[in-house]
Parts: sequence; structure tokens; C-alpha cells
Amino acid sequence: MTKPLIGVTTYLDRARWGVWDMPAALLAERYPRYVREGGGLVAMLPPDGPGTAAAVVARLDALVVAGGADVEPARYGAEPDPRTGPPARERDDWELALIDAALASGTPLLGICRGMQLLNVALGGTLTQHLDGHVEAVGVMGLHPVKPVPGTLYASLVPEQTEVPTYHHQAVDRLGAGLVASAYAEDGTVEAVETAGPAWALGVQWHPEMGEDLRVVRGLVRAAAEAAVRR
Repeated sequence: MTKPLIGVTTYLDRARWGVWDMPAALLAERYPRYVREGGGLVAMLPPDGPGTAAAVVARLDALVVAGGADVEPARYGAEPDPRTGPPARERDDWELALIDAALASGTPLLGICRGMQLLNVALGGTLTQHLDGHVEAVGVMGLHPVKPVPGTLYASLVPEQTEVPTYHHQAVDRLGAGLVASAYAEDGTVEAVETAGPAWALGVQWHPEMGEDLRVVRGLVRAAAEAAVRR
């Protein structure tokens, strides 16, 4: 059976390699490895004009919105906290358009860290701009337990409490329309959200690509394969 094609969003940043120093579309290698290990094929999706998002999503079997910079607070009607990082407006524009297109078309969607926060913002939710305890140190992943909410999509994939790799200082505040919380940290932080309807749309606040548990991505790949058959 043909493996489903999974699009993964990328950074747009300046980088150096060989003799070159120039803007580049960047993606940590752990993301494509995670998708491949889950059974999918990978297509990198660097920022593009939002008007192309629907056409791009139409060629995919599923979408992963990767982690990265803080979402610009203006996207959810807030003033920036001094601890909020600089905006990545091109990524915000592009990835919000991709999320809208995926939700509109029923394309399976997984948001990771920033990707979960953007899913919430896309549906009218807000973010807490700073919280402590979810970053081990600068550039170092932490670990903490996450407990699933019974009866949710996430709980159907990972029914027990697990320790997850984490690196974030922002989190969901008010849930977006049609979203439900499907996992929590011990301090009450929302750690996973999903759409309440039949569509496969899940956001996780941690970085599953940095761990060994493949159940979430395998669930995404299964949903992508089923969606491809229906099309």
C-alpha cells in the first residue's frame, strides 16, 4: 500500500552551511524521522503565500504543524508580554492558513508545541504568554508527566499517563471554538487539544518527535491513509 504523504511546516531563518550564509527553510531532522518511523512519507512545507495553502493541503494526506517561535500576541488580541519572543509573521500567516485549509477539508492534522498553540488561536482561543516549569534549561528538553482525558482521541492513542519531552514557556489559556482539552500536566496546564467533531485534528504541547513513543504519529498516519482511500 502506498504510504500517505505528510506535510511538515518549517522554520524560515538565516543559516550557514559550507560556504553559504543565507535565508533557509529549516526543519530539525527529528521531525521527518518521526513521520517516517510512523509510516509516512515527508514533504517539507516552507512558508509561502497564504493564498496557496488550500492547494497545498489538497495534495497532502495529512499535515504536521511543527514547533518554533512564539505566536504573535496580536493574533489573539493581546499585547506582547516582555518575555514573549519576537514574532515569526510569515510562519504565522502561512501556518494559520494551512490549519484553516486542513480543518475545512477534513485533512488529518497534528500540531506540535507551537502548532498546538496555533490550532487554538486559529479557532479563536488565547494563550498564556509565560509560565515556568516546562523548560529544563535553554536548549535542553525537560520531561514531565501528562495525563490523558478519558474518552478523547488522544486517550484512544495513549490511554495511560506518560512522561513526555517538553520545551515551552507558553500554553493554551482560553480554548478555541470546537476544541476540547484531551491531556493535562500535573500543574493543570493543557497539554493536548483536539476538535470535538469526527475530524482527526490533535495538538500536543510537548515534542513527541524527541521521544521514542510513536503512538500519536502512527494514529496520524492511519487517519491519513483512511482519508486518502476516501478521496
